[in-house]
Amino acid sequence: MEPASPPLFTGHFGVNGATRLYGTIGDPIRQLRATAVMSQVFAAVGANAVWLPFEGGPDVLPLMLDALGKLRNLGGFTVTIPHKTAILPLLGRASKRAQASGSVNLVKRDTDGVLVGDIVDGTGFVAGMEAFGNKLKGASVWLVGLGGAGGAIAAALCEAGVGRLLVSELNDARADAAIARLNKHYPDVPVASTDTPPKGIHFAINATPLGLRPNDPLPFDPMQLDSHVVVAEVIMSPVDTPLLLRARAHGRRIHHGRHMLDHQAPLYLDWFGIDAKGVDVVALARSIP
Repeated sequence: MEPASPPLFTGHFGVNGATRLYGTIGDPIRQLRATAVMSQVFAAVGANAVWLPFEGGPDVLPLMLDALGKLRNLGGFTVTIPHKTAILPLLGRASKRAQASGSVNLVKRDTDGVLVGDIVDGTGFVAGMEAFGNKLKGASVWLVGLGGAGGAIAAALCEAGVGRLLVSELNDARADAAIARLNKHYPDVPVASTDTPPKGIHFAINATPLGLRPNDPLPFDPMQLDSHVVVAEVIMSPVDTPLLLRARAHGRRIHHGRHMLDHQAPLYLDWFGIDAKGVDVVALARSIP
């Protein structure tokens, strides 16, 4: 059972000339949950700020980055599919965990004017899993997808001390690069590639976009896994993806993708230098559809 949630904060801040601009860049952007969540968070902590969706494909990513970087009232932005890996080499600097993940989902302008990136997808995902009683330390985990979110989750799982990490990725070059990064930064965690659903695992995680659209195929069939395996998602909308519906219908335990964002929200505030003022940001985020 999920923890009880507080009522939504219904305060309001009018937009004015001192309002700071934040948002998310991605393509598509209509599934975005961060706009609703962070708008409520800003209101609750008393920040004069707005959170906007910025939609644009890979062809305009450099242009978007250049334009956003020149806005003096820009507070920063998050990054979603398909830009998390492509944006990394376009930034002036990136954190060590972003380099280990090969992706970025947080960007701000540093004091010297340079755009700097970080990644908290994996940190938020691990925190969300553990908040619901899923013990990752020493566990055997299968991760499907090593794109932006997948690379970050892989690094965070290693950081959390999983006992074994098995990964599946259709792009061989991406898989090889990710495994090389993980072996470099986390030499004590065995990491291996697999083409089939493995036995002897505790958790199976979908970190692909499969499930965003109604006609997407399943990223994997949960019925090919042992009955005790927890099936987890990174997709936030729809909340119940076809993968989770099939897993739950056959008695498997599931973990929703939305918890990854719930536990990232306070990390966003820290990154952007916004005081949470004692607000339970995770509980507030969890209460927002």
